[in-house]
Amino acid sequence: MVAILRECRRAGGLLLWLLICIVAPLAPAQSADPEALGRGINITAWFRFPASRDPAALAAYLSDQALADLRSAGFDFIRLAFDPDVTAGPAAEAEMITAIRRIHRQGMKVIVSPHPVQWRLEEQPHRLRALWRHLAPLLRPLDPTRTLPEVVNEPVYPNDAAGWAALQHAVLVDIRAALPDVTVVLTGNDWGSADALQRLPPEPDPNVIYSFHFYEPPDLTALAAYRSDLDRAALARLPFPANDRAACLAIGQTTDHAATREVIRYDCSLGWNEATLRRPIGEVAAWARAHGVRLLAGEFGASAALNPAARMAWLRTARTAFEAQGIAWALWGYDDIMGLAVPRPPPLRPELDPAVLAALGLRARDGIR
Repeated sequence: MVAILRECRRAGGLLLWLLICIVAPLAPAQSADPEALGRGINITAWFRFPASRDPAALAAYLSDQALADLRSAGFDFIRLAFDPDVTAGPAAEAEMITAIRRIHRQGMKVIVSPHPVQWRLEEQPHRLRALWRHLAPLLRPLDPTRTLPEVVNEPVYPNDAAGWAALQHAVLVDIRAALPDVTVVLTGNDWGSADALQRLPPEPDPNVIYSFHFYEPPDLTALAAYRSDLDRAALARLPFPANDRAACLAIGQTTDHAATREVIRYDCSLGWNEATLRRPIGEVAAWARAHGVRLLAGEFGASAALNPAARMAWLRTARTAFEAQGIAWALWGYDDIMGLAVPRPPPLRPELDPAVLAALGLRARDGIR
């Protein structure tokens, strides 16, 4: 309020004074702690691929002790993925709200992130708007400083960045109607890529954060999961950093599969190392600085099937690159092979992989980094 009054005095002119002083308080408030998002983790299956949609099974998926261990390790927020078809209905919705409250009680923020599995968003944009018109009022009783709605996970909208931007703006308006004070997570099209984000016109709303997902290069981090015909065992031998091109290319000789050899040859030619990995992160950070907005690497990770040396080096390099640019991050994921690989459903108190935690700069249960 002091800042608003200062601007009122500076504006001069009665009409302009009234405009600023009356309209300014109606703008969405800045988050009470804009730097609070730091180190997060995605919980990928709880409300997305549950073994059972029975409310009792949903309630039992993750224990309070497991959540407390995440906070003790150093995570300060959770990105909670949910499939709107799984959470449809009062009972499932109530369980998700209860889960968010349980996470809050452990001192962590929650990004509430819709991951629709069966939707064709380009053909059914009304479903996303209907979701948030229904869900946003349900989130109103929750702490607005610790509850962050995300418009949607990885919108595709191929070759239609403008179409996605228009829908995202409309959804933001829908969310703001019920939740004027929360930080809202926005993203670009093309699966939420960093490149697409840089083509997104920023919203005038000051209380938003822009998310991108980072798995570069996917031949390494996801063992080219976009193709089902490749030799995963050979791809799992790829190095990071790939500073020795000859040694990298030699991995191609360990497989008789011609297409896999070609993928390895291409990946080795790119020479991914610390410098090349930091470059695209620096580019999206420069875009954020140019527009005065905050960034979140909403997903990043590397397959547990990748050789440990390359995997830990990649995780450490990506994480330190984010932090050097002031970018909050969330590992994908708690219960996913790309992250901590905790089994589904998790045991009462899962052991968190100490090597992964170390690569993330976090603490294992015994406190050793």
